[in-house]
Amino acid sequence: MSAHGHVDLGHTVAGWTGTSLALLGFAGAGAAVCAAWTPGIRLGLGIVAVAGVVTWLLHLAGWGKPSGPRPEAEWHWRTRDTAAHTGHADCVGCRVGGPGRARAAARHPRSAASLPAAEGSA
Repeated sequence: MSAHGHVDLGHTVAGWTGTSLALLGFAGAGAAVCAAWTPGIRLGLGIVAVAGVVTWLLHLAGWGKPSGPRPEAEWHWRTRDTAAHTGHADCVGCRVGGPGRARAAARHPRSAASLPAAEGSA
């Protein structure tokens, strides 16, 4: 068992892709700062911005998951979220996705999955 208990921390295709792009962008911008190369700094920070957009678009396409507990069958990082087209309740990214998605997300509140209690917690 991990230090976080028996829960899914939301490892998804959208999350891994966005994190990888952001890491590359920050590393590139950091290297450009060390080299005093201004265009490289802008390029690196641009890649970081692209990482946010790519992550959001992948989330809207179903490659991300809503935050909070999920059933264990949906824990694999390549499991596609079939309910993404209607939007997730309490999801800022889905609300920004358009008024239709925001209304759909508000109408269908997410049910909490039951998780076993963590060992040693009271």
